[in-house]
Amino acid sequence: MNILLKSAKIIDPTSSFHGNTLDILIRNGLIDKIDKSIDAPKASVIEHKNLCVSIGWFDSSVSFGEPGYEERETLDHGLSVAAASGFTQIAYNTNTNPLPTSKADISFLLRSAAHTPTTLHPKGHITAQDNTQQLAELHDLSQAGAICFSNHKQPIDDPHLLLLALQYARGFDGLVESFPIDPQLAVHGVMHEGRISTSIGLTGIPNLAEEIRIRRDLAILSYTGGKLHIPTISTAEGVGLIRQAKKDKIDVTCSVAIHNLMMTDEQLDGFDTRYKLMPPLRESKDQKALLKGLKDGTIDMVTSDHQPMDIEHKKVELEHAAYGSLGLETAFGSLCTMMDAEDAALLLNRGKERFGVSQQSILIGAQADLTLFTADGTTTVSKESILSRSKNSAYLGKELKGTVIGVINNNCVFQNPS
Repeated sequence: MNILLKSAKIIDPTSSFHGNTLDILIRNGLIDKIDKSIDAPKASVIEHKNLCVSIGWFDSSVSFGEPGYEERETLDHGLSVAAASGFTQIAYNTNTNPLPTSKADISFLLRSAAHTPTTLHPKGHITAQDNTQQLAELHDLSQAGAICFSNHKQPIDDPHLLLLALQYARGFDGLVESFPIDPQLAVHGVMHEGRISTSIGLTGIPNLAEEIRIRRDLAILSYTGGKLHIPTISTAEGVGLIRQAKKDKIDVTCSVAIHNLMMTDEQLDGFDTRYKLMPPLRESKDQKALLKGLKDGTIDMVTSDHQPMDIEHKKVELEHAAYGSLGLETAFGSLCTMMDAEDAALLLNRGKERFGVSQQSILIGAQADLTLFTADGTTTVSKESILSRSKNSAYLGKELKGTVIGVINNNCVFQNPS
């Protein structure tokens, strides 16, 4: 497959072509030529006003449903949504049934996602199937293709289990994820504990629930060594703890969900279940701390934290509703409401190295792993505009900026309709 990108502004600080508007010729999945003007009569031409091209975007926390919950989203359809959203690489969460605890489970996911414009990188479950006190065969999972080990949003309550996971994974340079919440302190909580939860009479989840768990996990990591990733932090206290840990040369990274940058707990004043998220939306002081942490490098990456959920689990009372929101389709547009589109694209590239995902620069001879976008255009999110099978978006009704044109990856091309 030969593709010619016409007059594309290259956004890649690792490339000598960064900041230049040039033609790019791609032959059989490789970048063959980059020049001011390229003539390739047999190539498929992609041309768009104010077209920009960056290294393909990465999301470190994506859920669909398959296997086990296909009514929420299948792998095939979910990957097409990811491509339409500009993502060429996603890390796939472990909240499936069965849990990914064996080589066969990882192989199934890799086979199901083969030969698509978006590469799926499965995570392996930390604990064995139906046994929360026994480690899965982490080395076998890694050999099969798991990029890290995670129990998703089920916190690891036993500190000795986390200690063992870190020690064992350290032997083969494996990455362990630990979700930062103490369930005993968060019990029965449905939203952030603060002024809003008090005013509407709902049980809140205090910042302390995150702070205590991060303190514990960092202490264990300091003792064991190894590599720890703390996904979707949400509090000012969490930012402060991780900032200090990095100063102390502890090998920890973290992410933040884009909706925690965009929104606060005030969204829940109307009991709308679309805003019931885990971690919860916090107060403005936490939002400001998260933005500062992202800017100074304390927070390593953003994530859409994409979680489709069927209507039966959302269209109920807030106390009984499931957590989670769609996020892939709104990731770029929501970031563009906070920053320049080119900065948003660079932000969506962060995190690959931590998860062992190859990063291809935009250079002649490199594999074409590219996202095409423009800062132009606005979209008002509606149920009709959502591509995902589930419609549980916290962004419904919001106007977002920028437009994803498509992606090129794995010698495949995906273009959104004009």
